[in-house]
Amino acid sequence: MNRSGQILDTVYFDEKDPLLNIEGRILNSIKGFCFYKDKMVMVYSQVKGYWLPPGGGIDPGETYEEAMVREIKEETNMKVLHQEVIGFQDAYENGKILRQIRSFCIVEPHGDFISDPDEGEVIEMKLIDPADYKEYFDWGEVGDLIMQKALEMKERFYK
Repeated sequence: MNRSGQILDTVYFDEKDPLLNIEGRILNSIKGFCFYKDKMVMVYSQVKGYWLPPGGGIDPGETYEEAMVREIKEETNMKVLHQEVIGFQDAYENGKILRQIRSFCIVEPHGDFISDPDEGEVIEMKLIDPADYKEYFDWGEVGDLIMQKALEMKERFYK
């Protein structure tokens, strides 16, 4: 669903390279499935009216990795220590194909969360038990697959 509430057709790719077949697609956004110790990071978007993993748009001239670091800092006041792509999806909106990246991240706090400098879109940040994610967001089968991959990556990272 976009900001206008329009439901978009999407195709999810369980690939590590979001630049794969990028021709004709606009690399436009990222979401971080972020973990601090044994907790998952969630943010509440005042604009959208619901909880979701932190993330946002990719600025012109910015790589998706740089966007992840910037967005996580802005929305949670956390530092990205490690990130890797889980997969990505292409969303079809008004004749454009928008590529949206989903990444696994390990983070640590810079300090307390105060507010999102992006016009206050994110008004709250919370650390949750990853097993409770569906109490915060439910993206259906694709969301379950992304969460499963993120949890597998977390287990490998902490071995």
